[in-house]
Amino acid sequence: MSLPHSAEADQLFRSIMALRDLDECYQYFEDLCTVREVRSIAQRLAVARMLAEGQSYQQTIAETGASSATISRVKRCLDYGAGGYRTVLDRLREEDQ
Repeated sequence: MSLPHSAEADQLFRSIMALRDLDECYQYFEDLCTVREVRSIAQRLAVARMLAEGQSYQQTIAETGASSATISRVKRCLDYGAGGYRTVLDRLREEDQ
């Protein structure tokens, strides 16, 4: 299933791309999302990173506290999704080097 394109989604994504640094990201996401939503998104990214690095479901559960359903969903996205996780993880890895 592909994420449907819309003017509202375009505006959301362009607004995120307009942020210049981590402080602006924290400010924007504090206004945009609940703390729980940000934690959930951050947890999914951590799960994706761990799975991409070859860690097991059990290691990932222990380290992130994510449910097996969340881990399975992220794994499915890594294997069969649009490639967004892989793009971001690759770029983050490049920045870290």
